[in-house]
Amino acid sequence: MTAAPATIADTLAGVPTARQVRTHLRKARSRHHDHSLGDVLGDAYVMVLFVGMYGWFAISASRDLLDSPTVGQAEPGVRWWLAVAALLAGAGLAWRGLRALGPLLVTPATQSWATSAPIDRRAWLAPRFVLLLMGAAAGTAALGVAVAALGGVTEPPALGWAAAAGAGWGAAALALSVVAQSSRSGRRWPTVVGAVPMVAAAVITALVVLVGRLGDGLPRPATTPTVALFAAALPLAGLGMTLAVRALPRVDRATLTTGAQFANAAATATILLDPSLLAGLVESRRWRRIGRVHSRRFRPGPGWWALLQADVRRLRRHPSAVLIWAALIGVQYAAALALPGLAGAAQVVFAYLAANRLTGGLRSVSRSPGLRRALGGSDNLLRGIHVVVPAVGAGLWWLLTLPSVDPGPAWLAPTLALGVVAAAFRAGTRPPINYGGATVNTPFGMIPVDLMRQGSRGPALLAVLVLVQLFLG
Repeated sequence: MTAAPATIADTLAGVPTARQVRTHLRKARSRHHDHSLGDVLGDAYVMVLFVGMYGWFAISASRDLLDSPTVGQAEPGVRWWLAVAALLAGAGLAWRGLRALGPLLVTPATQSWATSAPIDRRAWLAPRFVLLLMGAAAGTAALGVAVAALGGVTEPPALGWAAAAGAGWGAAALALSVVAQSSRSGRRWPTVVGAVPMVAAAVITALVVLVGRLGDGLPRPATTPTVALFAAALPLAGLGMTLAVRALPRVDRATLTTGAQFANAAATATILLDPSLLAGLVESRRWRRIGRVHSRRFRPGPGWWALLQADVRRLRRHPSAVLIWAALIGVQYAAALALPGLAGAAQVVFAYLAANRLTGGLRSVSRSPGLRRALGGSDNLLRGIHVVVPAVGAGLWWLLTLPSVDPGPAWLAPTLALGVVAAAFRAGTRPPINYGGATVNTPFGMIPVDLMRQGSRGPALLAVLVLVQLFLG
């Protein structure tokens, strides 16, 4: 006697299907809000109009900036290949974001009442997967059009192929990330998929910088291979969607809620204008992934010497900070080739980003009064010890990137380097956000001046340094 299908068995046992549960929840939600379909479509129209209008304005302004004499003229091939490297690096970062987000996620209520029930997991997650797939395809299609327009493409057929290529690769990335989210997927291939475009971007950037410093630069291809990119993305997207549909039943509750935590932290950090909320979650995840470390004794010496060794050892256990610090050196040389007139300003900004990656110990000590009391000593002493590593890193980074900028006054370079360290110190020692400050009523609404002042601690000094470099460099 053959077994009945799962849906028939569930119906006979009294277990509702995923469609029935979704319909019941939709009816329950409709009784608690008065938004009609017209209101939803009107909001969607406003959002599309807003993104289209301001997005096209940003593209036009960026294209005029690249052609302006202030930025300086660079070889067309240099900018083309660096744009390819930037797209590859962005693809790698987007993959890491999809892996951190899920991308399939559910709210805590859904986890407790729906995904923990004996409901068909594939039928429950399929609508979410389709919506995410459409959103990813639409977003990457718009990105493809923006990149093509920024490169000077104006013909509608060429823009259409760029949109098609972007949509294909976006759908493929989303589908493969869902496959990687399934509990039975391998652990190595998702890491390799994210590392390949990053390594390719680094190789292309290094090659462009080396050839540009020694010769005339790499030539630009005669045509942009948007058709070939679309042809390569189409079978990959089809394969990814097929594998993703098969993998939906294997997406467990743990991965669904992990992405929800990340999304909630990102939304809260955006609303409250406090990036530390998201940074704290990312940092705690990173330290939990390490799992086990080898304990080693510190070299004998006074207390400050032990704390300095601990801060250096933190970098050994967090190699991505050093890797990003080194990668920004290549980014600076690439920016000096692509935007010669803004090389000095880019050096200030990238030096701040490089130093900020080394302030993990400074942030931990500054944001934890209990840790400071346990370590002993004054607050200024503890912060001074933990600013040594960022200061040395910023100074070494500045020396390594000096050949990428034109020499200015003798006092300017050390002043800017010290200012970058001061900006990183101010950002690392920022106290928790206080939301009870003053606000100002303007024609654009209430503006929380005190909240913006607290959030600009560090970046405000960086903006001053950029202006100094632009006018005196």
